[in-house]
Amino acid sequence: MNFSKKSLVEFSLLAVAFIWALNFSVIKSALSEIDPLSFNGLRFIFAAAAVWIVLLYRGQLFTIPPEDWLPLLGMGLLGNLVYQGLFIIGIDYTYAANAAVMLGTIPIWVALFSHLFNLERMNLTKAMGVVLAFGGIVFIMAGGNESLSIDSDSLLGDLVIIAAAIVWGGFTLLSKSFLDRYTPIQFSAIMATIGSIVLFLIGLPNILTLEWSSISKAAYGGVFYSGFLSIGIAFVIWNYGLQTVGAVHTATYQNLVPVLGLGFGVVLLNEHLTLLQYGGSALVIAGIVLARWKKRKKAEAVV
Repeated sequence: MNFSKKSLVEFSLLAVAFIWALNFSVIKSALSEIDPLSFNGLRFIFAAAAVWIVLLYRGQLFTIPPEDWLPLLGMGLLGNLVYQGLFIIGIDYTYAANAAVMLGTIPIWVALFSHLFNLERMNLTKAMGVVLAFGGIVFIMAGGNESLSIDSDSLLGDLVIIAAAIVWGGFTLLSKSFLDRYTPIQFSAIMATIGSIVLFLIGLPNILTLEWSSISKAAYGGVFYSGFLSIGIAFVIWNYGLQTVGAVHTATYQNLVPVLGLGFGVVLLNEHLTLLQYGGSALVIAGIVLARWKKRKKAEAVV
């Protein structure tokens, strides 16, 4: 790979990390004007449009064998109805900063599930990462400004976001068998299509009652940003980075997402976290890095 192409890939991956990190604050801000169900239903129309535009541009049209219809529908419901429902409700209740860190634990759950189901045994480094992350989660939830009770909105939001991370961890493992038969962009098109239909229908009663004229341009922009850019285009760029520089190198940028997401929540939304929550966030981020840690192969080191 020549230097200019490598630099472009590196810059693109860094840009995606910023897009995903900023997405938490963008959504949190937009949800102050648009209810969660309407927001999800609208943004997934943009997400599906973005993925299909790229798929058509690349000429990757495909057919789905009848035996895959039900399994793919099940995956679409898990990854969109369940995960996206938990994600949007969780971020509505908790801080954007907390959500960024909590959702960053997805690699922790993937490592844990892989170990429990004998798909990939955890080594000592990954096990340490899991322990650190769990300790950090406890600190974040216990260190809130509100009292530690189930009536606390931020605690409830934290728990829902963790549930979303667990669901996406399971979705990630279940997706691997489909990625042997479909390219990542084809699989994403299927998932985004199912998501756009299901989430739009669920949100339709609320969408019909929205006072469109009272919604700010910033909130409309949040719908577009979160759907077309964060879910649609960013994934395509990310997948290109995976194919070009490898998973280990790309993972370095993904580790930036919870760090940047925390920073954006504090700076842009003026969210006030306690010292214990900052400490917990640091533990979670350290755990994520350890759980994702792999020795760099020589082939990747010289790219």
